[in-house]
Amino acid sequence: MIKEWLILNPKLSIVIISFLITLAMTLVTKYYTNQSRMQELKDIQKACNIKLKSAEGNPEKMKEVQKEIMECSLELMKHSMKPMLYTFLPLILLIWWIKDVYADVLTSWIWWYIGAGIISSIILRKALKVV
Repeated sequence: MIKEWLILNPKLSIVIISFLITLAMTLVTKYYTNQSRMQELKDIQKACNIKLKSAEGNPEKMKEVQKEIMECSLELMKHSMKPMLYTFLPLILLIWWIKDVYADVLTSWIWWYIGAGIISSIILRKALKVV
């Protein structure tokens, strides 16, 4: 029954599936990361980028600021990896299933999925205040 509805409304159903997957991934990110620390790290990176622009003539200062930016980026990546580990395998299985459903009906399903996912992610991250 579900598969028939998906095939009858391929574009709408792929947008809905993409939205639901993005919602799940956004919620996992929100609740399995330290959002305040991630925001703090992003603020530090912004401040470092301003310092980097002001230190253009001074190579020593630029190296020091770039090192600080790299440390912040590394810590941000560590925080981002935890939710990715939780969602990776289910996401791969879902995409495999979606491919099987839409391969014959909607050959451009992946582009619909990616487009809807990007738009959904932007909207959900703003609405749920996820860093």
